[in-house]
Amino acid sequence: MGKLLWQPAQEQIEKTNMYCFMKGINKKYNKNFTEFKDLWQWSVDNIPEFWAEMWNFAEIKASKPYDKVIEDVNKMPGAKWFPGARLNFAENLLRYRDDRTALIFHGEDQVKRSLTYAELYNEAACVAKSLKDAGVKTGDRVVGFMPNMPESIIAMLAAASLGAAWSSCSPDFGVKGVLDRFGQIKPKVLFTANGYFFKGKSIDSLERITNILGQIDSVEKVIVVPYTESNPDISRVPNGVLYDDFKSKQTGLEIEFEQLPFDHPLYIMYSSGTTGLPKCMVQSAGGILIHQMKEHILHTDLKREDNIFYFTTCGWMMWNWLTCALSVGAAVILYDGNPFQPGPEALWQMAEEDKITVFGTSAGYIAALMNSGLKPKEKFDLSSLRALLSTGSPLSMEGFDFIYQEISKDLQLASISGGTDINGCFALGNPMDPVYAGELQCRGLGMKVEAFDENGKPVYNQQGELVCTAPSPSMPIYFWDDPDGKKYHSAYFDVFPGVWRHGDYIEINDRGGVTIYGRSDATLNPGGVRIGTAEIYRQVEMLDEIEDSLVVGQNWKNDVRVVLFVKMMPGYKLNDDLKNRIRQTIRTNASPRHVPSKIIEVPDVPYTLNMKKVELAVKKTIQGEAVLNKDALKNPEALDYYAGLKELKED
Repeated sequence: MGKLLWQPAQEQIEKTNMYCFMKGINKKYNKNFTEFKDLWQWSVDNIPEFWAEMWNFAEIKASKPYDKVIEDVNKMPGAKWFPGARLNFAENLLRYRDDRTALIFHGEDQVKRSLTYAELYNEAACVAKSLKDAGVKTGDRVVGFMPNMPESIIAMLAAASLGAAWSSCSPDFGVKGVLDRFGQIKPKVLFTANGYFFKGKSIDSLERITNILGQIDSVEKVIVVPYTESNPDISRVPNGVLYDDFKSKQTGLEIEFEQLPFDHPLYIMYSSGTTGLPKCMVQSAGGILIHQMKEHILHTDLKREDNIFYFTTCGWMMWNWLTCALSVGAAVILYDGNPFQPGPEALWQMAEEDKITVFGTSAGYIAALMNSGLKPKEKFDLSSLRALLSTGSPLSMEGFDFIYQEISKDLQLASISGGTDINGCFALGNPMDPVYAGELQCRGLGMKVEAFDENGKPVYNQQGELVCTAPSPSMPIYFWDDPDGKKYHSAYFDVFPGVWRHGDYIEINDRGGVTIYGRSDATLNPGGVRIGTAEIYRQVEMLDEIEDSLVVGQNWKNDVRVVLFVKMMPGYKLNDDLKNRIRQTIRTNASPRHVPSKIIEVPDVPYTLNMKKVELAVKKTIQGEAVLNKDALKNPEALDYYAGLKELKED
């Protein structure tokens, strides 16, 4: 059991949106809930009632009310949510039109910009009119190859106002990575910046855009946002126009928000694509809206006076998640570039300056921050900060301790976990409950999440497969180019019929806290006992000499042996003394079964474009199997080193 790190005072609890929501449930349904876990149980036992109450609490804007919440709560996949309702996603995010701050943008080049809610509405209105004049209509696809900057959000809102589906990649994707994604969905309009900044360098995007457009013939208009220079030459970009020349010059425009069914397509998101072409997951406007508003309003306790930041790119689902904070009227802070440029203090200087109240990042960033030696609370005034969110991979015990020791003793640390698939979380934080080291605080309201053993039975206080046994609104409505639904079904429902199997290995304890042990398809099986890779990473990350690591199971002599690859910090080499210390640390803090049989130094660890370690691709490589789509990797050259390692042919 993890140690208690933070406990909200009763006075704090009673000021939260979650507490207010719970009181409303108590009054309407004659309940007497005082704890979150009772509210969660009610929410999954009464799924239609819960989502109806969430609709009301979030004040979803709709021109036509729904006929019922869900047609068949036992149908998965294929549940139909809120039939009869007509709404528009962008209208819900643009409900405020006042002079409060909507967006604050920081780039590596240190140019800071901000927009009020009134200015954001006016910008979106001008771009929406121009998109409509360019022939964009309901059902078309509009895409972005963009840095994380205000124009990315404006373009998405403008497209969504017309009923077009939005999809985006970040500009660090290579040509093949973009073609694998946009090439499938055939967009009509593409937004791009002329370039972007990373590690102090200006990097051109237009050459790649030209190459991409040479292979996607559906694009009729390319809107180029000047970023790294004020007047870029776009003569080589087919159908190219500068953003300011494209945008309508009319003032006082009103957006004609298309009123569409709840399940009208909003986003097209992508799987990592390491086993072939990325799967294109189509998500609904209403489903994303109500699910993300639930997470913002209830689980993150977001209010109008908040300033929320998440370190993300437009190629990661956390960008979509962050954007939905506009629906609450909070100020959304955007950062584009390297978070350690010019040094590890970059984001914390911003946190002080913008009085950030909710700071979101990845577990990888926290680990790198720990290694940097920076102690943010000693250099910056972080008194505004009340919550820190972490995702991307399991946050280590040391990461939990570091945040409370070196950032703030009084904040809610919410380690969160879900997926691109649902554009949100299965397990996350909640402001009414304490924080325990190594644990996600709770399962999401309305998310019937369990841990299943291999027989498909729920288990507690032991590891199992993360499953969701009832539908939720933000699950994909379908996969692109999957007319019979086979791709969708095989992605989640092949193992446990009628039950969503997500592919994570978890443990749910008696409190309702959740521990993530890594991807279940990457779990290790030495001696027939399943163990999660996250348990090994937690121990290895404690060692100053190691910058990064990757662990796989190698088939060896009718069993599986654990192989640990380590990337060393500059100035260090792997020797026998360090190998022994690694093994001892793992043996003491995890178990003897977790101790690797082989520890091998490597120059780099391969990651997907959305920054997930590719354990399966490494496992295939060391076993001599083909990795079908190396273009899905951020650093595909890293994989080459793992082929034919002589150490893996020895006892």
